Amino acid sequence: NLEKCLTCDERRYKLNNDGSNMIPHKVLRYFPLTPRLKRLYMSKKTAADMKWHNEKRVDDDILRHPADGEVWKDFDKQHPTFSDDSQNVRLGLATDGFNPFGNMSTSFSMWSIILMPYNLSPWKCMKEPYCMMSLLIPGRSAPGRDIDVYFQPLIEELKNLWEHGVQTYDASNGQIFRMHAALMWTINDFPAYGNMSGCSTKGY
Repeated sequence: NLEKCLTCDERRYKLNNDGSNMIPHKVLRYFPLTPRLKRLYMSKKTAADMKWHNEKRVDDDILRHPADGEVWKDFDKQHPTFSDDSQNVRLGLATDGFNPFGNMSTSFSMWSIILMPYNLSPWKCMKEPYCMMSLLIPGRSAPGRDIDVYFQPLIEELKNLWEHGVQTYDASNGQIFRMHAALMWTINDFPAYGNMSGCSTKGY
């Protein structure tokens, strides 16, 4: 029911050409992440799989999973409290835009932001059942550098998961623990990478 943004005090709606209808300046579909991460631990089988990166992974200096990589190991050294608990979640984020109508003459853009839990084994972590859509950004044009405005609710949730965590029930051992989460990296093509980082990926 709010008419103005609580943060910047901008009006929520603009009028169309004849002044009859109010049109929202921006539209965002947001799907909270925390309940879905907690749900991964409600199944005994999936809860055990969420600890695969620490309990079942073979560490033989062969790169089969991101946990074998130098970035993951360096992160563990920098944040030992987080890495000591194998139940904490490591996330990757992917985003890109597309035209849902499949017609390039129709001006419309749909951007989806999807998160993947990398705790799982390599034959599961990128599969469809474990890819979680967090944001859906529809509009007449791509969000461009303004994509950070749309990311605000997800960033707030990720900050809370990193700093405070959330109580979660682990069905594999029947215990309640405080689950934390960290965003390890993003997966983008260069135009989306430029929007996400606020840096130029073309020209001067």
